[in-house]
This record gives sequence, structure tokens and C-alpha cells, in this order.
Amino acid sequence: MAENTAISWADHTWNPWIGCTKVSPACDGCYAEALMDKRMGRVKWGGPGAGVGGRIRTGAHTWNDPVRWQRKAVKEGTRPFVFCASLADIFDSKVPAQWRAEAFDVMNCASSLVFLLLTKRPQNITWLAHEAGGLPSNAAIGATVEDQSRADNGAFNLICAVDDLEQARTPPLFTFLSCEPLLGPINFGGSLIGIDWVITGGETDQGGHAARPSNTDWFRSIRDQCAAEGVAYHHKQNGEWLDGVRVGKRHSGRQIDGVTHDARPSVTESA
Repeated sequence: MAENTAISWADHTWNPWIGCTKVSPACDGCYAEALMDKRMGRVKWGGPGAGVGGRIRTGAHTWNDPVRWQRKAVKEGTRPFVFCASLADIFDSKVPAQWRAEAFDVMNCASSLVFLLLTKRPQNITWLAHEAGGLPSNAAIGATVEDQSRADNGAFNLICAVDDLEQARTPPLFTFLSCEPLLGPINFGGSLIGIDWVITGGETDQGGHAARPSNTDWFRSIRDQCAAEGVAYHHKQNGEWLDGVRVGKRHSGRQIDGVTHDARPSVTESA
């Protein structure tokens, strides 16, 4: 897997395994499926009518990547953000429990790295983290929330997971929501309490899936809600659409009203 990433909210991506099952509308245009299943044929993606799909563990070189990044981070005095996993879901219950436990061991040994555990299954965080020996202290947990329904449920399940993890004395480093692809307006209505970071982004074309439009006003609303609540806000991209017109990703850019939003949560020095 690539050492660096084009994803603006992370510095590295790390995939201890590859493969997943579609569980929400955000999965319809899954870029991991388009790359790993349809283009490369490495693993069969699961979803409605296709079963749970497959999961394959990556090789030793990939599993050693965080060790190399840790050495570099210590030397440079940095705390890189590592997205785990861009080609899977770390809280996918169909993955062998041992894989997750071993992945958590790697995270624990790379204390200068900040692991971003983004999931579309926030209801699984608590029990799968406990099963794997407890959430690593340098791990942040996040949920994908692409529309109002998913935002209501996802934010609730994420905060519930935080409460459970804190009681188990394995709290997350911070919490975040990824509204990408944003498929409808979201009014958090106070549910940003306990959330440290929000990411937004429009959808892009993936294989045979044509990107659905995101309205710029939806992004503006989330931007303003984050500003009002003091939540760090990061806008990844506008996607294929801009102000109701399909202009293509290259022309739509990343700005909202001429401003680039690159905020990340602040993290303290590692132990």
C-alpha cells in the first residue's frame, strides 16, 4: 500500500487487510471496490445480492509500514495521521478477530502515529475493540455519515462507543465524522457535542458508478455548524459537481467560497 496518500486529511494509508461488504448508500460508489475488485480483481466485494464478499490479509511489507513511519516520526518529532483502512473497514465483524488484534498490536508499537479508525459500522466499535484487547491509546474513532439518517444514528453510536471505551479505560485519542460522500443536507442539532473533527466531501466517479451531486449549501451548513460548536472542520473536495453543475473533479476543486478548509484536531506529543 502507498506510503503517502492523496487523501488531504491523512498523511498515510495503512491496510492490514482488503475487502468489505456494502452496508449504506455511501458504499454505492466505493472506490476500494472499483480498484481492488473491478479493476485489479484481488478480492470480491460483498453487498446486496453478492453475499459478504471476501477478505484478504496484506503482506509483511505492508504490516511493517507503521514501524518505518514510526522511526521517521520520532526522528522528525511529528505525529502523522494514518487512515486505517482505506480499502476495508477496521470494525468489520466478518474479519478474523486475530487480524484486528494483531493490527492493534502494531498500532500500540507505533505511538507517534495517529491512527484514524473510520467505520461505517460504529455500532461494532465497542465489542470489537474489547475483543482485540482494547483500543490503542493513539487511535481516533470516526463514523461515515452521508445523510441525515446516517448522521443521527452514526453520531449516536459513536458517542455511545466513546462512553463504553472510557469506562473500560481505553478512550479514543479523539472522535470524528466523515460526511463523504455527502448525499444530503445534515443538521446535527447539537449532536456535535463530543465530536472533535468533521470532514466533508463530494462524490467522484468510480468505475461504472456516476457521482451523485452534492449541493454547496450542504457543505456551507456543516462548515458553519462546526464553527459555531468549535469543531475542527476539513473539506476534502467538492467532487464532480459544483453549484448544481457537473464540472468534473479537476475543475470543482476543494474550496468553499474561495477558502480551503484544512483543519485537523490538535494532538499532544506521544509518550
